[in-house]
Parts: sequence; C-alpha cells; structure tokens
Amino acid sequence: MAPTLQSGSYILAGLLFILALAGLSKHETSKRGNVLGCVGMAVALIITVLTTLIGYRSGGVILGGLPAWGVAAVLLPMAAGAVIGILRALKVEMTGMPELIALFHSFVGLAAVLVGWVSFMEGGLDKLHAGELFVGVFIGAVTFTGSIIAFMKLSARMKSAPLALPHHNLINLAALVAFVALTVVFVLKHQGAVGWIMLAAVTIIALALGLHLVAAIGGGDMPVVVSMLNSYSGWAAAAAGFTLNNDLLIITGALVGSSGAYLSYIMCKAMNRSFISVIMGGFGSDGAVVGEAKDYGEHREITAPEVAELLKHASSVIITPGYGMAVAQAQTAVAELTTKLHREHGVKVRFGIHPVAGRLPGHMNVLLAEAKVPYDIVLEMDEINDDFSDTDVVLVIGANDTVNPAALDDPHSPIAGMPVLHVWEAGQVIIFKRSMATGYAGVQNPLFFKENSAMLFGDAKQRVEDIIRAL
Repeated sequence: MAPTLQSGSYILAGLLFILALAGLSKHETSKRGNVLGCVGMAVALIITVLTTLIGYRSGGVILGGLPAWGVAAVLLPMAAGAVIGILRALKVEMTGMPELIALFHSFVGLAAVLVGWVSFMEGGLDKLHAGELFVGVFIGAVTFTGSIIAFMKLSARMKSAPLALPHHNLINLAALVAFVALTVVFVLKHQGAVGWIMLAAVTIIALALGLHLVAAIGGGDMPVVVSMLNSYSGWAAAAAGFTLNNDLLIITGALVGSSGAYLSYIMCKAMNRSFISVIMGGFGSDGAVVGEAKDYGEHREITAPEVAELLKHASSVIITPGYGMAVAQAQTAVAELTTKLHREHGVKVRFGIHPVAGRLPGHMNVLLAEAKVPYDIVLEMDEINDDFSDTDVVLVIGANDTVNPAALDDPHSPIAGMPVLHVWEAGQVIIFKRSMATGYAGVQNPLFFKENSAMLFGDAKQRVEDIIRAL
C-alpha cells in the first residue's frame, strides 16, 4: 500500500478518535461520538490489515505481503475476536458493563506484552527501542493482571475488601525500584542471555505487581480503578506503537492514556481522595462495617402507597440513583414514574447524579438515557446540591455512599471529606433498599435514621411499579 495513503488514513482515524472523545463529553452528542469512534476504528483496522497483507514497491501495488498461512493467521483471529465481541456485547447487562470493560483492558495489556516479546525475539533493537519495548512490557503486564483482579472484584468472583499484606506499600515500591534497575541493565545489555533474563524478570515482576496493586484497593475505589486501568491500557498501546513504529497506535494509545488519567483525576477529586491514596489501598468491604460502629437509633419504614401520596402532593422531587437501580433494572420504571408525576400531577422532577454513582463513570447517565429520560433534567452533583433544601421529596434509589452525611459530619469516617449529595436537606427522603446493609465502601449511613427519612424495602423496580399503580 502506498505510504501516503497509509499515513493519510492514519491521520483520518486519529481525527475521528479525537472527535469521538469530544462527542462523548456531552449527553446530546454522545451517540454521534460513539459512531465517529466506530468509524475511526473501522478505518484503522482496514488500513492496518491491508498494510499487513499487501506489499508495496515503486511502480505499483503487488500482492505477496504475506504467504497464505500468514493471511490466515491475520484474518482468522480477527474473525474469531469479532464474533466473540459481538456475542458478548449483545448479552451483557448494563450492570455487567464495568467488569466487561475491565476485562477488555486486560486484553490490551496482554497484547502489549506479546508485542514486546515478539519484537525482542526478532532482534535488531537499538537502545532507544529497547527501552520503549521494556517499558511497554512492564505497563502491559501490570494492566493485564490488574484488570483481571478488577474484573473479579466487580463481578463478585472475589472479595471486594482490600488485601492488606504486611508492608504492602513497600512491596509496590520495591517492584518499581526493581523495574528501574532492570530497565537500565536491559537498555545497556539487551543482546543474548542477559536480555532474555531481564525481559523475563520484568514480566514476572509486573504481573505480580498488577495482581497485588489492584487486590490492595478496596471496592469503594473500584470506579477509579477502572478508569486508572483504562489509562494504563492506553499507555501500554502507545508503547507498543513505538515498538512497532506505528503512528496510529501511538496516537490512539496517547488519547486513551491521557483521557483515562484525566478521568481518574476527576473521580478522585469527586471522592476527595488523591490518586496516590487510592493506589496505596482504598476502602471497601463485603458487607462488614468499616470504621467505628455507631448506634444511630431506629429507622422508619414506609409503604409504596404512602410514598405515592407524598409524591402526589409534592411540587418538587429529586431522584438520586445508584448502583442498586442498575441491579434492579429499574431505570425504565423510574422514567415512567417521572413522566407520570410531571404530566398528570404537575410535579417538577429532576435527577441528581454523583460523579462516582454506580461502578463506572457515567453509569447512571447511560442507564437514564437508555430509558429515554430527557437530558435536561439529569443534573450533576454540583448543579443540583444547592436545590435540595427547596425540594419536597427526594427518592434515593439504590444509592448509599454518595448520599452519606457522615462524609461531612464525621471527621473520623473512612469517607470523611468526600463530596456527597445533600439529600437530607429536603423535606422528605425516601430510601429504596433491599436491606439495612452498608454500601460498597462498607460505611454506615446515618441518613437512614434521620427524622425526615424513611426506608422503602424491596426490589427497586417492583417498588417503583407499586408507586405508579398507587398513583
């Protein structure tokens, strides 16, 4: 393939990826952003495959870039991957999207490791490319095992509580120091047996570091971890791009890496936690209470018909959804309730979304968009927090840690200082929960025991449908 056509196609794909990111930054343009990203990836794949299968020489294009077995080695895995990807995407529920994305990141990391090893076996590396290869293998291996642990935690295949080995931060630091030392040796002496030993050693260390790094992070920090691994996978891809001398892979990896890093920063800010504190081991549990257990008194229960009466006579209602709404798949029923309250009873209904609600950035926004909730009534925490004091009723549907007043009132709480939705300032707060269990972070919530709060127990979807029938 002509080099000018290849370079032009890579530039086009890169521009489409940039436009996709810009489109995904707003609700109204998110669908267009997805389409542009898909088109960009299609261009990238087609050009890369054609470049691999077709040779080029001055005077014209010739077939013969690869022998027949080589063509099969390229196309068959692509076809298998496409089939697996389509089938998995069609079956996955929105509640399973976070762990699916974490699993995808593991494949990117594994690909970076394999690219590094194959490039090393081909030989002919100068010192610069040897360093790039070594860094790419390290980042890729950390991403691979770290993403697998994140997948297992998010899918409840292992405990979400942080693994607290003795001196676990020193273990991580020792792995990083070893990586730096091995990199210096590999760059200087990457030929022969020394190179093999150094590359094998860094691969093993990085695989172990990825396992330990994410295992030590608690379930409460999992949304940040998914974003962090997204960034790692981008840098791993960029490193592979340098190794392969592929400009498009460098551009794509840099876009993913930088956007993932910025998203991690935004989420850490929303949780009032530093990125370093997340890496050093976050909070989280499997139902046990983290921190000091306190007696907040008795909670009050309410029935669906009673909630319907409150909503019927309210002038302003705010709904704050969380992961529980996703688990119950209640978004469609919630959208129907919103429409009914607005059209038949003239109630002003809006949604308050915490930046880390759910298990993934934008999780709640996607669910509500799927249920056809108008974008203009879905507001971020900073946009709606001042309005709770003027609100008659707040419906907390499956949220817990993001509406916990202990973050503001209790300086000793594990989530102290974390910005939360001030739902308790409303006239009445109705909390939809299956039980009185703590949230994903394992922190007790005094909101459940406040005088203006009432618990509506049961499946969120069923309770919302009961309210709609009562209305």
